[in-house]
Amino acid sequence: MMIELISLIIISAGVCFFVAGTVGLIRFPDAYSRLHAVTKADTLGLGLVIFGLILQSDSIRSAILMLGIWVLMMASAATACPLLARYQKSSDEEIPRAD
Repeated sequence: MMIELISLIIISAGVCFFVAGTVGLIRFPDAYSRLHAVTKADTLGLGLVIFGLILQSDSIRSAILMLGIWVLMMASAATACPLLARYQKSSDEEIPRAD
């Protein structure tokens, strides 16, 4: 019972981080801030959700699979975020500002 309660609290915290990342994606003014919100908050949110699910897991195999999913997600975020930021920077340099 205690582990289920702790798991529920951790999963709820993860969902809160997901929601915060989504709000940042929608509300932040520029692409760099949006990338930061999505990559940081969602990575932490997924980690918390997976940690909460691991506490409820019945087998080591499923726990390892969930950890693998989290590692792959972190690797993809660490790869995609700089590429998107680099593309945005090159796009910003091509368009002359009307200042």
